[in-house]
Amino acid sequence: MQREGHFPVMLPEVLDTLAPQDGGVYLDGTFGGGGYSRALLRSASCTVHAIDRDPDAIKRGQPLVAASEGRLHLHQGTFSAMKELAGHHGPFNGIVLDLGVSSFQLDQEERGFSFRHDGPLDMRMSTDGLSAADIVNGEKEQALADILYHYGEERRSRRVARAIIESRQSGPIQTTGQLADIIRKAVPKERPNFDPATRSFQAIRIAVNDELGELERTLETAPGLLAPGGIFCIVTFHSLEDRMTKRALARLAGRMAGPSRHTPLAMQQTEAPSFELLHTRPRTPSDQELNLNPRSRSARLRALRRLPAHGASA
Repeated sequence: MQREGHFPVMLPEVLDTLAPQDGGVYLDGTFGGGGYSRALLRSASCTVHAIDRDPDAIKRGQPLVAASEGRLHLHQGTFSAMKELAGHHGPFNGIVLDLGVSSFQLDQEERGFSFRHDGPLDMRMSTDGLSAADIVNGEKEQALADILYHYGEERRSRRVARAIIESRQSGPIQTTGQLADIIRKAVPKERPNFDPATRSFQAIRIAVNDELGELERTLETAPGLLAPGGIFCIVTFHSLEDRMTKRALARLAGRMAGPSRHTPLAMQQTEAPSFELLHTRPRTPSDQELNLNPRSRSARLRALRRLPAHGASA
């Protein structure tokens, strides 16, 4: 039986933005369940290179590789390493990233991503590095509060951090259920259908996987891998990612605020931008998608196109 919720988020909008062409070469930086890659392969006679840091995702993708007749190639690693993993297969006519957690990961309690399932406190998208349990049980109170505040925008971060410290004095916090109960007792419920543990779980997951660092490095690398006319398409899920993406794409498209009249002329940018924004505002999920997949409610799609006059960097 198929697990609930395996929908490629904003798939029609992603395909409309990328407009895949026969003979094109595309990069899916977040393979996950293979939804975007499969759709690209069906939409055009193109080649797709796909990346995922999760070895389980690479294993799940093998039947699709076999069925693609040489048009799909999987690479295990982080999408911030896309140049090292797949750059020599470019330049790319399109690059797409879905920054959300894979539904496979959310629905598998043993991965420890969700407070809706009681499982080991893990949250690693790969199988190496520090786990959520290492951070929750090892960090000092102030460091925990900083993680919760900066990555989860949790206004009661100090209260949650203090509750975690007090709880672990009687033994390590080992499961998602334990952690969620601690947070729920420390943070009052704000509104119906919003779990008080949501922000803190997001913050710890971001810290475990260095998600903002990954995004920052990718925003610097991916545009240079585009062919002339190539499109970089990103689907974000929370405000921290979206702000970073918005600013980076605007800067590349020359859309940042103009320089101060006090700035010396030598320091003012005079070169024409190499990129253009495809949308001045982010695209959002359709009402139909929101009804089918409530997890998509916070999704935002932004996109950048490399202008034809500029080639890709080597």
